Amino acid sequence: MGTSLQPVDLLTPGQNIDAYIHAVSSIAVLSADQEKEIADRLYYENDLEAARQLVMSHLRFVVHIAKSYSGYGLAQSDLIQEGNVGLMKAVRRFNPEVGVRLVSFAVHWVKAEIHEFILRNWRIVKVATTKSQRKLFFNLRSSKKRLGWLNQEETDAVAKDLGVDPSVVQEMESRMAGQDTAFDGYADDDSDTAYQAPAHYLEDRGADPSAQLEEADWSDNSTMRLLNALATLDERSQDILKSRWLDDGNKATLHELAARYSVSAERIRQLEKNALKKLKGVLAA
Repeated sequence: MGTSLQPVDLLTPGQNIDAYIHAVSSIAVLSADQEKEIADRLYYENDLEAARQLVMSHLRFVVHIAKSYSGYGLAQSDLIQEGNVGLMKAVRRFNPEVGVRLVSFAVHWVKAEIHEFILRNWRIVKVATTKSQRKLFFNLRSSKKRLGWLNQEETDAVAKDLGVDPSVVQEMESRMAGQDTAFDGYADDDSDTAYQAPAHYLEDRGADPSAQLEEADWSDNSTMRLLNALATLDERSQDILKSRWLDDGNKATLHELAARYSVSAERIRQLEKNALKKLKGVLAA
């Protein structure tokens, strides 16, 4: 799908955030049938007006999500604007044939953009500006046994465990000293907001050998199962799925495949739907 949305297509959260929230709350919510009809126009016809309607009708949803991140000291208007970018990305990728509502599909994209914005701007993250510093930052927090400053023996032990020079540990500790309060959330806080602390999605597990092995095994197994499942399909169905879903950066359109096989775009859509259904059945077995 070649449709491209830009932020200027949206209502823009300005200085009067209350007026913006009131404006987006007054936009009518689409029924399931209305959403399907509009989404079909976007998906099959690249209708930019349909894309605009989908985005506008879901702006209130972005506001709702952005409010849950108000505890980071960042402007609500900025959080909403970043969430709107995620909503636009979701609309561009939304396939109405999957059978889910746009709001369910879009939540990942909206939260992902807000998370990235928090990472770039929340002050405590700036104590670790490189990947290696960030790794040291999280490991040093878990290695400290008490709230006070590390003594020389403890500093040497941490440095040895992490494979760095003691001076690097001392520098990071000094940078952390004034800003690390409640970075991991509060231990006695069992509310949903407790899981929005940055440590829950900033922790670097990339250097854990067991995690790397588990991820590699899972990836290899999933790839093998997918290839075996694809092999159960006829050659045309395999080509349609590979062209539509497995060709990174060069996704074929329904019309391109229709021309390749001398059938209608609707017939290609039916073949794709049937192939996906069979593929899911094989993978679920």
